[in-house]
Amino acid sequence: MCCTPASVPSMNAVPYPVGSTVPADLNPRQREAVLYLDGPCLVLAGAGSGKTRVITQKIAYLLRECGYQGRHVVALTFTNKAAQEMSERVKGLVDSRLAKGLTVSTFHSLGVRFLREEAQLVGLKPQFSIIDASDALAIIQDMLATTDKARLKAVQQSISLWKNALISPDDAEKVAATPSQAEAAKIYRNYDATLKAYQSVDFDDLIRLPAWLLQHNAAVRERWQARVQYLLVDEYQDTNECQYRLVQMLTGQRAMFTAVGDDDQAIYAWRGATVQNLSKLTTDYPNLRLIKLEQNYRSVQRILTAANQVISRNPNLFDKKLWSDLGVGEPIKVTAMDSEEIEAESIAIRISAERFERKAEWRDFAILYRSNQQARVLEQALRNLRIPYTVSGGQSFFDKAEIRDVLAYLRLIANDDDDPAFIRAATTPRRGIGRATLQTLGQFAAERQMSLFAALFEIGQTELLAAKQLEPLQTFGAFIQRMQQRAGRNPAQGISHTAEPAGVILDDLLRAIDYERYLYDLLEERPAQTRWQNVLELVGWLKRKAEESDLNLFELVQHVALVTMLERSDDEEPDAVKLSTLHASKGLEYPHVFLAGVEEGLLPHMGRDDEDLDPACAAEVLAQRVQEERRLMYVGITRARRSLHLTWCKKRRRAREDVVRERSRFIEEMGLDELKPTESPETAALSPKERLGMLKDLLSKKA
Repeated sequence: MCCTPASVPSMNAVPYPVGSTVPADLNPRQREAVLYLDGPCLVLAGAGSGKTRVITQKIAYLLRECGYQGRHVVALTFTNKAAQEMSERVKGLVDSRLAKGLTVSTFHSLGVRFLREEAQLVGLKPQFSIIDASDALAIIQDMLATTDKARLKAVQQSISLWKNALISPDDAEKVAATPSQAEAAKIYRNYDATLKAYQSVDFDDLIRLPAWLLQHNAAVRERWQARVQYLLVDEYQDTNECQYRLVQMLTGQRAMFTAVGDDDQAIYAWRGATVQNLSKLTTDYPNLRLIKLEQNYRSVQRILTAANQVISRNPNLFDKKLWSDLGVGEPIKVTAMDSEEIEAESIAIRISAERFERKAEWRDFAILYRSNQQARVLEQALRNLRIPYTVSGGQSFFDKAEIRDVLAYLRLIANDDDDPAFIRAATTPRRGIGRATLQTLGQFAAERQMSLFAALFEIGQTELLAAKQLEPLQTFGAFIQRMQQRAGRNPAQGISHTAEPAGVILDDLLRAIDYERYLYDLLEERPAQTRWQNVLELVGWLKRKAEESDLNLFELVQHVALVTMLERSDDEEPDAVKLSTLHASKGLEYPHVFLAGVEEGLLPHMGRDDEDLDPACAAEVLAQRVQEERRLMYVGITRARRSLHLTWCKKRRRAREDVVRERSRFIEEMGLDELKPTESPETAALSPKERLGMLKDLLSKKA
């Protein structure tokens, strides 16, 4: 049976119930968060305060001691890595029989599961396709008939924000306040219709459609509320309106949930997240229990004091101060640099020296920065000193458009039920198959519950498509079938032993679709050349892998799918310095952190669009922007466990010009007034080049 309120300790009575197996080394506030089951609970978990441990221990408590069945407990977070970490921890705490049916997943994974079960109620077939941001952008580009990337991204962003706010195409047209928003609203309507025709959803729909259905269908709502008897949500400050509504609908009147979040780490407003969701809980749930986790188990006190000082400048929703018993720690260093090249070289040399002095490993160091554009010069400096490194927060090789184009053909050849691969391959390069044709084909396929590829061979028996629409479709279908046969596919017997070598098929495929000419027709010479080199790199790697491991084309496609999944996993961290954007570093920690480019205009970041703001609202918008940037600075500071070194440049190149910079206001806000210059009197008069030379000499002597 479930724990009764009487068996749950009050706020002042924190010892465990008799016979409880909850660990005794939880601090009082962590213990209270684990044991509280009288109703909705908000755990304000500061950086490094052990929130994952609280969530996993609470799951274990529910299953072991409160009689909850695994299939009735759901824990949600935002990344596959976080979900996997939680799941592994729970496995170590609870007998597998008790955890049977437990859901620990991302919001989007739960959305997929929900929609597979309820597909018909939202007009989808159970085997609907999920298109990613790149495929979605291609659909929008086709509608706008433009190559203006900024315009395309702006429309895509508007549609995403509307979906995240549960705003329909009809409502979007009503709220559109500018010509560009009006254009985006019109595209939104057509985009939504196109996805329905393709029997596809995008990532935003994975949350929007379940939230909408739960709100408007009482039977579905009751069924899922009976299934989700206790809900735990991590990183609640990162939820958007749609996710907030989903939580409300799943938990219902019982409101048996624990939300864990930190308003000081809310850094995703640009993608629809709203930190106000934390404060809304206090008004929507008057009996909400608020528990603060302020003891930090990660950083020394000097780092936490600086973080507290910075974030105190923001109008905080909840008063909270991090503290640690790990000691005061060494001083935080701030160094001014003459240029980004000198900054990068200095950081690389210092990491080499500190690795030797501290007897550390490369993986103990991280270089964090605000913008991906900062990574290039940092990578160059690390390569020059032969320092191993990995980069996160940038674009994966397998996410590049040209790589995805080629892989779409291979995916379709291997599995012709792959509708997103079909759409991409059929339209890239252009071969006379337009959006109207695909919409008609999609509706036909949905009615007959079949894939788009299978439908193209049957739609010719109807009069739905004109001959000029049908011909390019059938030509494309025949081409894919020929490739499948060459790869050894026999529909009746499976894969035969007469398959041609994968390398030969790959070469012929590229020639047949004339992809190189497509790139040069689409782009200027230099970007076209870069993209074509990427394609050749991919094909070369695929051919080598096929030859080395004796793989046919179908086995090769399976291998690529595995590689692309592994590339997005950080389970096996190599011994290398981590380069990361501040956004991508959230949730991670390192013994020694270098925070580069801490200067006005970069951190806080101010883009060119800020210059075009309406003067009437500019002050308020900029104030909110700075508050979010301040939270980003807070995240960066609290990634460091033992040491923190900030650098900024007096000049930085922008559009082939050297622009004079000033150090960030956030440095002043850290309260480091007592900080002395990092140079000694002997080196203060030296040029930057001479100082770097001295560091190199020192390093070579130690080596």
